[in-house]
Amino acid sequence: MDIHGRDLRYFTAVAEELSFTRAAERLFVSQPALSKQIRMLEKQLGVVLFERDRRTVRLTAVGEALLPHAHEVLAAWQAAEAAVQGAKTAERRTLVIGMSTSPGRGLLPALRTRLVSRCPQAQPVLRQVNWADPSAGLADGSSDVAFVWLPLPDEDRYRYAVVAREPRLVALPEGHPLAARAASDPEGQVDFADLLEEPFLALPAEAGPLRDYWLALDARDGRPPRIGGVVASAEETHEAVSGGQGIALLATGNAPLVVRDKVIAVPVRGISPSRLAVAAAQDDRRPLVLAYLAAASEVGATTCCDPVPGA
Repeated sequence: MDIHGRDLRYFTAVAEELSFTRAAERLFVSQPALSKQIRMLEKQLGVVLFERDRRTVRLTAVGEALLPHAHEVLAAWQAAEAAVQGAKTAERRTLVIGMSTSPGRGLLPALRTRLVSRCPQAQPVLRQVNWADPSAGLADGSSDVAFVWLPLPDEDRYRYAVVAREPRLVALPEGHPLAARAASDPEGQVDFADLLEEPFLALPAEAGPLRDYWLALDARDGRPPRIGGVVASAEETHEAVSGGQGIALLATGNAPLVVRDKVIAVPVRGISPSRLAVAAAQDDRRPLVLAYLAAASEVGATTCCDPVPGA
């Protein structure tokens, strides 16, 4: 049985006023329209709700039985509407920020300060995402904005602002021959060519071009990498490196997440620096999203010069 909320509102108004005229005025509808709606409700229920004559309107026993339940349903729906409106308001204020690891580098407080200066009611919420998703939640819409490492898969789907540009290091187990080589180098570095025969730790295949980037395929002259294992978190990387499973390239700012307990990192010569960006969907024009991207552009301008594609 499909009873509409309007039917219950009309019924309770007549039941409370005991007058079709006064109920119609209260509801801002015509009396004939109200009477017709009540007759349709009675027909749908198969009962008589009101006894009517030229002078009075009275509830029948069935009407008396229905009235308290009609009040409960209407009150519950009113509460539901209030909850929906509250959720919509909170949604407009909430900005979900995806990240595969904490961006560090003082970025979160700097961006929050700028965001709140533009949108005082903004409520940033941080969301940790597995390394298998290089978009940090943007691809499936679970994040509104995200800290991502470039390059992004399907890059034309996103707009971004680069907020950090850093040399790449290589994480090694303590005592690895390359550590001694770096120690004897005037600049404390190793050449990427010296890493080519080493087993590398790779991101999951779902990471797409980002997996290729952290394997530095562009610097291998077509030589395929040796894959020692697959890692999906900083902790997995630390365990794999310390266990001798392979070596891993890292952004300088992420080194503290891996370098500890017999794992070291040394700079690598001959590969491009890493780029950390704040990104959002290309077609997302919500004010909070645009405000966060603008804040990221300001922060990035102090250290980077990359534009925001599609802005």
